[in-house]
Amino acid sequence: MFKSMMEWVDARLPVSDLIKSQATEYPTPKNLNYWWNFGSLALFVLIIQLATGLFLAMHYKPDAAKAFDSVEHIMRDVNWGWLLRYLHANGATFFFVMVYTHILRGMYYGSHRKPREILWWFGVIIFFVLMATAFMGYVLPWGQMSYWGASVITNLLSAVPVAGEELVVWVWGGFSVGDPTLNRFFVLHFLLPFVVLGLVVVHLWALHAVHSNNPDGIDLEHKDTIPFHPFFTIKDLYGVGVFLIVFCIFVFYAPNFFLEPDNYIEANPMQTPAHIVPEWYFLPFYAILRSIDFLGPYSKFAGVIAMGGAIAILFLLPFLDRSPARSFRYRPVSRVLFWIFVVNSFILGWVGYNPADATVFGGMPIVYVGRAGTAVYFGYFLLLWFITVTGMEKPQPLPKSL
Repeated sequence: MFKSMMEWVDARLPVSDLIKSQATEYPTPKNLNYWWNFGSLALFVLIIQLATGLFLAMHYKPDAAKAFDSVEHIMRDVNWGWLLRYLHANGATFFFVMVYTHILRGMYYGSHRKPREILWWFGVIIFFVLMATAFMGYVLPWGQMSYWGASVITNLLSAVPVAGEELVVWVWGGFSVGDPTLNRFFVLHFLLPFVVLGLVVVHLWALHAVHSNNPDGIDLEHKDTIPFHPFFTIKDLYGVGVFLIVFCIFVFYAPNFFLEPDNYIEANPMQTPAHIVPEWYFLPFYAILRSIDFLGPYSKFAGVIAMGGAIAILFLLPFLDRSPARSFRYRPVSRVLFWIFVVNSFILGWVGYNPADATVFGGMPIVYVGRAGTAVYFGYFLLLWFITVTGMEKPQPLPKSL
């Protein structure tokens, strides 16, 4: 009976053929390692975020007078509400762990190179939208850090020449962060994940059009590929199992590990927290923003440009990397530069977490470390372009097949 039903459906909508060509029999490089799991894990966490977010929205009140209490109501009175909230809050953290690892894997193995430029660009667009979605979600609990974080970040729009002040008022819906701001952020935070889901579909479409890259970064022959199922479905399911173990440890045993204690205090416009700090996944870019403080009245605008440019420069990566070899496995100089870039990103995150007036190494202002880290961050892309366009880096011999 099931076979007859599928034949009837396939005659009108070829579902089985689509599943065979794009899933079960999809040709996949046979040497993919576990770094390739993070793409499917990111999609898995996105589904968790969408599901938990839908149920949370049923009980949340996007009202400045009721938002904080509604979150407490979810935690204390709604059946399993505490679990939904902790899954969603910690899911945001793990989502960015997966996304950052996925991006770095793509950079290391050359997944941004020809013919995958459009695939890479859609990935960067998804990253931009995720950052906006996460920021708006951070505002919704309406705690102290939510309120003041929203005030600080939205105030950056005032740096836009000519129309900056009007733009800030338009975003706020008034002359300060308040009820209209919260309503707008709630609507956008609810809507944007579905935009992300649509972009992910296009991202996967672009992936299947040009096929997956591989750790060696070489063009493959048919003998170098195997069907996606069952080999990589099992591999992905193993990754999901490991992820769930780690994820559930945090959800059930350390649910507030990544959350700010100040955000359990209701928003108070009359009391500024001692140290306003964004979520950890914004910290490197926050450090870049703060490091541009030496241009007088133009510092804020330059900082905003630098912060946005730190993400936007990823769009240029397919044109900056001109080496004949894609994978850093065969590019020793690029490999060293890459790991310097990764370590520097952690240092920038540490700088962003500390107060702007903090000192290190016996009295040196931490902003100097931020400036050096910013120079290294952008210098990585410049050096990558320089050593590849001038031929200074000689790649090792590439294998002809797997």
